[in-house]
Amino acid sequence: MLIVDRLEPVPDRLRRAVISIGNFDGVHLGHVALLDRLIRMARRLDAPAVALTFDPHPIALLRPDQAPPPLTWTGRKVELMRRAGADEVVVFKTGPWLLGLTAREFFDRVIREQFQAVGIVEGPTFGFGRDRAGTVETLDDWCAEAGLHFEIAPPADRDGRIVSSTRIRHALLDGKADEAAALLGRPHRLRGTVVRGAGRGRAIGVPTANLGGIDTLIPADGVYAGVSFLDDGEGPIPSAVHIGPNATFGAEIRTVEVHLLDFEADLYGRGLELDVLARLRPTETFAGLEPLLAQMRIDVSRAREVIASAAAQGRPAD
Repeated sequence: MLIVDRLEPVPDRLRRAVISIGNFDGVHLGHVALLDRLIRMARRLDAPAVALTFDPHPIALLRPDQAPPPLTWTGRKVELMRRAGADEVVVFKTGPWLLGLTAREFFDRVIREQFQAVGIVEGPTFGFGRDRAGTVETLDDWCAEAGLHFEIAPPADRDGRIVSSTRIRHALLDGKADEAAALLGRPHRLRGTVVRGAGRGRAIGVPTANLGGIDTLIPADGVYAGVSFLDDGEGPIPSAVHIGPNATFGAEIRTVEVHLLDFEADLYGRGLELDVLARLRPTETFAGLEPLLAQMRIDVSRAREVIASAAAQGRPAD
């Protein structure tokens, strides 16, 4: 991975490459299909396949009140793009140096001068330059004039609808973690640090790890089946997850509590990543401790079934 924060020539290994530029948030099935087109053009031209992305998303600087929570953090995004076959991944450190460029300046100064690209692959809705004034039609014309190869990758679809980061966000916000996983090609992943909570879980015999500092989209409130990964590489660990306020105890603060099944350790201060497989039920308010514990036993049993089914189907857990 190379981080670029100015208009200077990049290392030779990244020049004269076939490139694709985008946010790649989630690195979902549509992105993977686009990267496959990128790789195929790169192989035809005997050039490296280089994916260019942004940190943060430009909208986070231009219109922060409208910026959606990301589906992936930058390091994982880079990892997933490399796993999809990109030879190199470049991360633009988003700032005025980049956002102030007109579409023509972006084409001339970034694509042609900074990277000396020999080919470009983009999706049909790609926009570039200040106010996203550049379109794929613009890019097609300028590439033809400059002698660059250019292809538009058709969008991927599932169930007759286009796969997009927006569609995945809507699925997660509706609690449809299994649908999001189908569009991503893997479960949606959260990461955070285990922080001290109220201690209720341990007191009732169901200890939970409370995740703080989560920097990706949190799905809708409910109880989920998932698998956890600890910062020492241990995992996947089957988990039952509660997202939302614990209404039975009168709590109002939204939390993410992870009960690691058949696992005990002091996790405070440790990093934990969580793959969210499927929602088991919405959140509920119970009349007391006994009905809550009875439901939790059912939740744990159902979580085990979902996790075992996912493993049997070979669905990725990484």
